Amino acid sequence: MSTILVKAGALAEQLRGVSYGKEDASDSPLPGYLPVLRAGNITDDGLIYDDLVFVPQERISEKQKIRRHDVVIAASSGSVDVVGKAAPALADFEGSFGAFCKVLRPNAKVHPSYFAHFFKTPNYRRRVSALAAGANINNLRNEHLDDMEIPLPPLAEQRRIAAVLDRAETLRAKRRVALAHLDTLTQCVLLDLFGDPATNPKGWPIKRLDELCRGITDIDHKMPVAAEEGWPFISAKDLTDDGRISFENVKRISDEDFRRLSRKSKPEKGDIIYSRIGVNLGKARIVQVEFPFLASYSCCTIKPDHELVDASYLCTLLDSPFMLKQAHRGVRAIAVPDLGMGEIKSFIIILPPLSLQREFARRVTAVEKLRTAQRASLAELDALFASLQHRAFRGEL
Repeated sequence: MSTILVKAGALAEQLRGVSYGKEDASDSPLPGYLPVLRAGNITDDGLIYDDLVFVPQERISEKQKIRRHDVVIAASSGSVDVVGKAAPALADFEGSFGAFCKVLRPNAKVHPSYFAHFFKTPNYRRRVSALAAGANINNLRNEHLDDMEIPLPPLAEQRRIAAVLDRAETLRAKRRVALAHLDTLTQCVLLDLFGDPATNPKGWPIKRLDELCRGITDIDHKMPVAAEEGWPFISAKDLTDDGRISFENVKRISDEDFRRLSRKSKPEKGDIIYSRIGVNLGKARIVQVEFPFLASYSCCTIKPDHELVDASYLCTLLDSPFMLKQAHRGVRAIAVPDLGMGEIKSFIIILPPLSLQREFARRVTAVEKLRTAQRASLAELDALFASLQHRAFRGEL
């Protein structure tokens, strides 16, 4: 079946976002104000309606209110990874979107779900990255989106393709939900065995973190020079939300920098990497690998004394909401949240018997096996979905 290419401008109306000044915006709802989505509300999993900004409703026209099937796109960002991100509105929303976003509102010539799926394809992302690159800010202009060519089979075929992709996307969403539940299960086990660390209802002994460790160190704050090949050099961003330290696309450093920096701090298997700077502050991850690497000054390396504390227990406790609150109390009042080494060393840790800590570790290991299986299943679904996308917009599905 032959498929024609049609420009997005012929299939959808493009709407501009709402402009407002800082003095007009509120972080919380107010009478006569409406919520506005920003680029951060657009994710690969869809639109999220948290962390909204609210502006006077008279600044928002009726046409600028988000409607079901609208495709909301991040049009301007300092990050090329953000610009071009798109997600469909699954329902009408009594609110709008900011000036750094755009909306494409599909017309009757295209099936709305088929249209939305196009803006999730790797081909679209590659084209956007090439179009939007700028000197200081990545920016999608109106013509970039209007001139985007979309394969357009007959409407019945669009509907069939959309149904296939929707089913695949639903399976991926269910797998992500299962993973999210497993991520919270570890904290539930922690509370079940030991009680709330904030109130210590079981009366466990209390120790400073540095009393339970062989060392808590970071590297010199002078950043090493990146090398094309060399030793892995992780930072806080490499502590992933799914409980791992990611070495994918990690920065590399030279032999000389590795030798210089490793004299002060060198992580080993069983150590804990703790993020102490920026938006990832408070994340803790156990080192599972045996190959050498270093962590930047955005993290510190915690070496548990295994005769006093189990690493799995300590890592889970450090990564808990209770410890995050304790961490934020020690943050220095500067633009970027920054937790000093002294504050980290003085963290207050409840210390149940080592046998009970090890029982907790056994349960966590069982949860991690489930999490690993779910991750593998999600990876397979992601690969299947990418294949379906590729075939769908080449007329091969």
